[in-house]
This record gives sequence, C-alpha cells and structure tokens, in this order.
Amino acid sequence: MTNERIEVSRGVIVEAGPVRFLGMKLESNMTIVAMGDGGLLVHSPIALTDERRAAVEALGEVRHLYAPNTFHHLWLEPWAKAFPKAKVHAPSQLAKKYPSVRVDRAHDLEREPAFDGVFDEVRVRGFELVETVLVHRASGSAVCADIVHNIGRPEHGWTRTYAKLAGFYDRVAISRIIRWTAFRDRRAARESVDELLALRFERLIVGHGAPIVEDARDQLASAYRWLE
Repeated sequence: MTNERIEVSRGVIVEAGPVRFLGMKLESNMTIVAMGDGGLLVHSPIALTDERRAAVEALGEVRHLYAPNTFHHLWLEPWAKAFPKAKVHAPSQLAKKYPSVRVDRAHDLEREPAFDGVFDEVRVRGFELVETVLVHRASGSAVCADIVHNIGRPEHGWTRTYAKLAGFYDRVAISRIIRWTAFRDRRAARESVDELLALRFERLIVGHGAPIVEDARDQLASAYRWLE
C-alpha cells in the first residue's frame, strides 16, 4: 500500500508511507477527511513531498492537522509550517516533548467546536500513548493510530518475526508489548474502548496496515477481549 492513495469512503482518503520502528519495516497511514465545507483534516501526516502537497491541496483547504498520539507526529512540524493557517491538534504531552512543534489544541484536554456534528473524539484513557480516536460521522469511519494493527503478512524477516512474537501477525490485534507496558489504568481503557464501540462506524482506519472495511466494530471488539 506504500505511496498508494485509496478512497476508503466518499471524502475519506488514506495514503501510506514507509516508517521504521524497532528495526521493523512498516507503513504509516495518513488519512485525509473532507469535512463537507471545503475544509480538510489531515490525520497522522506522513512525509511531506511536493507531489503529496499538491494532491492534498487539490482536494480542498487544509484546516486541521491531527497528531492522534505521542508517536504519530514525526512529520507534523513540516506540515504545520507548510499550512500555517491550519489548526494543529495533538496530545498535551507532545508540546512538552517537542517544544518546536506548534500545538494549537491539546485533544486530550480540550474540545474542538469545529468538530461538532462532524467528528466524535474518543480519548483512550489510561493509555500511555495518549491516543484520541476520531469517528467521522458522515462516512462512518473511525480513524485511529496504535490502539490496533492490521499489518497482514509482512515479507521483511524481522518485521514478520516481531509481529508473530507480539501477536499481531496476520490478524487485527494490538501488540502484546503495548498491552503489557502502555496501559496504566485498564478499567479506564476498557471504558474508553466501550465508548468507542458504542458509536456508529462501519470501517476502521488503523495507523499501520490495511483499513478494516468489513465487520470493523466486531474486529475491534475481538482485539480487546483481553481487556476485561
């Protein structure tokens, strides 16, 4: 899927770019959502190139840049500089960790009036990555980053081995490493997942791997049966 743009639903486009993490070769998804008024939200931006910028600008005006957690921010700064009028949404911890990155709203602390009637935001409480999931009402699409993976069967040897050891090879699941280390309050996280599952969405766009376009809610629920 790398560098391929796919329209997951009307007004929702996903593009993937390469990323390395712990020696693994993965793809990181950027999601572009048309908000219905000519404005765009760019979720989890990937590397900014002239071609990519032109393709996004052809879709509408970039009004919101969204870093969903404390990991999916690597290319946020160049996008924020390229689109100075866009509002930057990120976890409050990101501004402390990277003071050079402009953050206009901490999505774990403040609501966004411009999202009313357009997006539901579900903060995953008790999760060290400080992730907030967006649900686009018009398309029935939930957009997340690291609460679940869907990388399939990677060909790269170490990536394949790691995925098998961590329990997310060829299945919709969250890494066991994240399960063991990143959930400080399981009750709060369980309540957050249930809040998300109570919303209406037919597809789930993940941070790494193919979007889930069938039985998305059921697959997410199954991936979190361990969190009881």
